[in-house]
Amino acid sequence: MKLNGAMVLTETLKEQGVDTVFGYPGATVIDIYDALMREGSEIKHVLTADEQGAVHAADGYARATGKVGVAIATSGPGATNLVTGIATAFLDSIPLVAITGNVRSSLIGRDAFQEIDITGITIPITKHNFFVDNIEDLADTVRTAFEIAQSGRPGPVLIDIPQDIQQEECEFETKEPLALQEINKAPDEDIEKAASMIREAKRPYIYFGGGALRADMGAEIKKLADKIGAYMGCSMMGLSLIPTDEPRFLGMQGMHGHFASSVALAKSDLLIAIGVRFSDRATGNTDRFALNPRKIHIDCDRTEIGKNVTVDLGVQCDIKDFIVRLTEKAEEQSLPEWDERIASLIAREKDAYDDKDFLPRAAIEFIADNVSDETRLVTDVGQHQMWAAQFYKFKNKRTWISSGGLGTMGFGMGAAMGASFGSKKPSVLITGDGSFGMNLNELATAVTYNVPLIVVIFRNNVLGMVRQWQTLFYDKRYSGTELDRKTDFVALASAFGAKGYKADNIDEFKSAFLDALKADGPCVIDLAIDEDAMVLPMLRPGGTFDNLVTWKEAEENEE
Repeated sequence: MKLNGAMVLTETLKEQGVDTVFGYPGATVIDIYDALMREGSEIKHVLTADEQGAVHAADGYARATGKVGVAIATSGPGATNLVTGIATAFLDSIPLVAITGNVRSSLIGRDAFQEIDITGITIPITKHNFFVDNIEDLADTVRTAFEIAQSGRPGPVLIDIPQDIQQEECEFETKEPLALQEINKAPDEDIEKAASMIREAKRPYIYFGGGALRADMGAEIKKLADKIGAYMGCSMMGLSLIPTDEPRFLGMQGMHGHFASSVALAKSDLLIAIGVRFSDRATGNTDRFALNPRKIHIDCDRTEIGKNVTVDLGVQCDIKDFIVRLTEKAEEQSLPEWDERIASLIAREKDAYDDKDFLPRAAIEFIADNVSDETRLVTDVGQHQMWAAQFYKFKNKRTWISSGGLGTMGFGMGAAMGASFGSKKPSVLITGDGSFGMNLNELATAVTYNVPLIVVIFRNNVLGMVRQWQTLFYDKRYSGTELDRKTDFVALASAFGAKGYKADNIDEFKSAFLDALKADGPCVIDLAIDEDAMVLPMLRPGGTFDNLVTWKEAEENEE
């Protein structure tokens, strides 16, 4: 059948199983929007408040479902508004396809109104991008974009389509989605070497990340840990893969990770790293990171192996297959001395908090205890994000949605909506007054679509994480971190059409949250917290996990 380019695009999106797209129209995507309207209800379009909200929503959709998220923007400022969201997806390996319109082909390179070289701009933050200059190539370009976004290590792909290409016609034939590229299986000798290293270990530790989550290998990792007597920790991107109450799971490791998890990694004698990239927030000083343990690193991306940390065995392979075969090969063992050491670390961490009336923890634990196991917990970036990572009780995979690698403040509102659209489940967004202020315009979108969303603002009237650094390392010189804003978040919520609550203590918060759970539509809870509350423990800049900033030291600093 003969279709114009815009219809070719929408038909090809349908081929790929796309049911929802997020975007904002403009002059160079009018034809695409016309085609979307002709598609009726087959592809749902969500009109966000701006393009950054759209791409964050597509990202949240992808994280919550494992499918490819799709965002659409017009040329010029519409396209450039996507950049932060594309970079966010790139740093966290999220499958995303961004579709932009551009000026007519005859105007390319002439500085026409709203012309921008978006492919040139996004080269460093995409797996690949395409400029479509021939209508005959459009359908296959879209198919290839989806294949690239999902194959191997996932990531964002951009397709830029001039307006005349959207209007030209060509023959179109529906095809099946392209098969994803297969990842190599590890050779038997690497499995044998890893099994030999396990036999020699007395303190094994398994460290997994977003790659393990994408491979859906929680059960496989747990089975290996149980068999070899290992304990488990994860990067922030690995959260929700293993339930929080799993006895051998110690939680998130890293700069603001759990004390027991971070110290256990440092004290282990064998580190098995699965689908993680050893970022600086996980390692601190890489020259002194985990000097004791021998290291096995398995990842689907060859470039990550040995990039940040030298390892004894590095294997680029299908990581799930590797762990299944390694578990079969490994000998079962019991390690009582390691069990005792871990128990003492857990007890020390528990004692540090159990005698404290810490409002952020109480609020997060109350949320976890009162929402469905399928509710998506979304965060912005800052102290609230780390408290959520530390204290929330995860029970099911893909229920944690947060910006890791780029650390994007303002990510939360768009991502929370996208996660809810994708999962068909409610979302809870934990944010700070600093982060929320960056994209609070998306509250209008949430109200328009009646998204089941509760926004919890940890309001301390400061930029809390930066202030924490200023307290600990800059002699309390609070430069630029005191917000001093007069925003009434309850009135703001009402102005957008949402329901607002104000809470000054845990009892008021509990009452507000329970009421919000019954509401039909978005709600905002303004929870006042102490401006001096800190995320602890904390890895010192350039430090090691043998010398963490602990609760006692922070208290002494405040005296």
